[in-house]
Amino acid sequence: MNIKRLIEISEKIFLVLIAGFTVAAMFQEVMRLIEHQHIELKDLLLMFIYAEVLGMLAAFYSSSRIPITIPLFIAMTALSRLIILQGKEGDPSILLYESGAILLIAIACWVISRLRTLD
Repeated sequence: MNIKRLIEISEKIFLVLIAGFTVAAMFQEVMRLIEHQHIELKDLLLMFIYAEVLGMLAAFYSSSRIPITIPLFIAMTALSRLIILQGKEGDPSILLYESGAILLIAIACWVISRLRTLD
């Protein structure tokens, strides 16, 4: 067995593990929400991140590559969740940095989508 094949098999094993752990984490989150009988925006954003991770894995399996925009969407969602978790007590300058990062990522997604239409 050559090294390339070994790496491909390892990659597939880890992607299956990531998918399994993502589904398990989503199930745990749903159970926690049912137990507490209270859902907040931060919970929905976390579940959206889980769904995006699964979507990224599905995209990889269908095309053997990951579109760069999917991890960028995950990053924007994670930063949005971080802003919500900080609440009103957080340092306003941190809020500006995080929202600036979201803006930069959104601009990057827009540029990438424009470049794709030029192809």
